[in-house]
Amino acid sequence: MQSAAALPAPPSLAELSARGAVAVFLDFDGTLVDIAGTPDGIVVPDRLAERLCVLSERLGGRLALVSGRAVDNLEQHCGPLGVACAGSHGLSRFSAARERLGAEPLPLPPAVMEALGGFAAAEGFGFEPKAHGAALHYRADPSLEARGLAFAAALADEHGLVVKRGKCVIELVPPGGDKGSAVRAFMQEPPFAGALPVFIGDDVTDEDGFAAVQDLGGLGILVGDLAPSAARYGLADPAAVQQWLGL
Repeated sequence: MQSAAALPAPPSLAELSARGAVAVFLDFDGTLVDIAGTPDGIVVPDRLAERLCVLSERLGGRLALVSGRAVDNLEQHCGPLGVACAGSHGLSRFSAARERLGAEPLPLPPAVMEALGGFAAAEGFGFEPKAHGAALHYRADPSLEARGLAFAAALADEHGLVVKRGKCVIELVPPGGDKGSAVRAFMQEPPFAGALPVFIGDDVTDEDGFAAVQDLGGLGILVGDLAPSAARYGLADPAAVQQWLGL
């Protein structure tokens, strides 16, 4: 692993495609769009969903969004997505035709949602309920991190859940879901099978994606300055990602 600042720029997508079929897996927040102060505060580039569809066609359908957001939430911000998606950190996967792939994950127990919501209100966190999880946000006050982690870890242990960490966010999700698992599952199915996998992401939860594509002979591209990282290449920001993708 090495610092993101030392990572070289990746080969161009055209260069990779000239060598053979390429499958591209994209995180969303911090990768395709700039991170905002709140989950709903993001600014989505004009016609992003349409441009992703065009890119997917160029790649023979081998494009997937792999996000901590639920797929429904992605579409609330982007409009209908005609590409494959894995939401909720890979727990919930869909084909480009919106056919569910694998079993439908369960939501968190009501008692967990109530406990997290009450803790957030009392301690000054932002609370984000999700389709298959829930998040505590503390970007407005980073000093809350240790308190939030301790509470989330105790709640996860009590209910058999998993804690996911990100940039000023702590999430609780059911076990068995991570972005690497989503990549591996997609890569076992057409049209992804047999292609060179590329994963692009910016956060701790994307490290599982980087590890998965590298195990499969592909490459990871880190966005921004997370260090250390398992990614082999780096891009500065979402604008650079969009340029690399040709969006």
